Amino acid sequence: MAEIVATAGELRVTRTREWRKMWFRFRQSNLSLLGFGIIAAVILAAVFAPQLAPYPHHAGIFVDFDHALKAPSAYNWLGTDDAGRDILSRMLFGARISLILGLMVLIIAVAVGVPLGVVAGYWGGRAGDLIMRVTDVFLAVPPIALALAVTAALRPTLTNAMVAIAFAWWPWYTRLVYGQVLSLKEQQFVEASRGLGASRWRIAFREILPNAWSPIIVKVTLDMGFVILTSSGLSFLGLGAQPPTPEWGTMIAEGRDYLPGAWWAATFPGLAIFLTVLGFNLLGDGLRDVFDVEIEQWRAGN
Repeated sequence: MAEIVATAGELRVTRTREWRKMWFRFRQSNLSLLGFGIIAAVILAAVFAPQLAPYPHHAGIFVDFDHALKAPSAYNWLGTDDAGRDILSRMLFGARISLILGLMVLIIAVAVGVPLGVVAGYWGGRAGDLIMRVTDVFLAVPPIALALAVTAALRPTLTNAMVAIAFAWWPWYTRLVYGQVLSLKEQQFVEASRGLGASRWRIAFREILPNAWSPIIVKVTLDMGFVILTSSGLSFLGLGAQPPTPEWGTMIAEGRDYLPGAWWAATFPGLAIFLTVLGFNLLGDGLRDVFDVEIEQWRAGN
């Protein structure tokens, strides 16, 4: 019993050291820290939007045409839109919509794509060939074009936009996991599990899949920005969120008619999209560097 406790304690110490090493490597990149800071700020803005917004009621159904298209001032730091609504308040609530939509899309994409990739990579055979051929067909079509086709066939709403983007995104995770499983299923720990009589399902989902999560996490981080960009593009075209929903793409679409005079109506929501996408890309690059080192060390030990 004492030996088991000691072993568990050593394992905890080893894991703590590994996390410290990963955090140390992550801190070596100033750009990665910048991305982390940007994303942390966006998340905090989304969580505390009701407290941070100067005029929270402007995020809903509200009009004040007497103050329409007012330039940035002490009362409206980022100006007002064509309905007299405070742009800063709407942008803060828009961060909630973008982050939740991006998160839901990637949850659906991972939930569909990862199991299919595991089945195709580990079991193979006709089922694996069928899965990968269907995946190839989806990958042959650009995600934005596929999302446009789906949303055009459905009623333009935020929920339908989320479903459409997820419909176009799952094949990328199937392809990624498929390649990871092919490289892992011949490793020694898999052979050891087979020798101990473990079932194929246990080997695939309890032994192989946990070792493939590093590239999945990196891809999720990188994809978050692109999903937000895609959803904003759909809303800009009128196929996503509908007014008066304070979605960044919708705000740009509403403000473009007043360029260049009321430049703030479209510029600040566009900057919000730019910074959020940039933050996720910088963060994803930093995580990729960290996990690449971990993967190389793990392969060297096997």
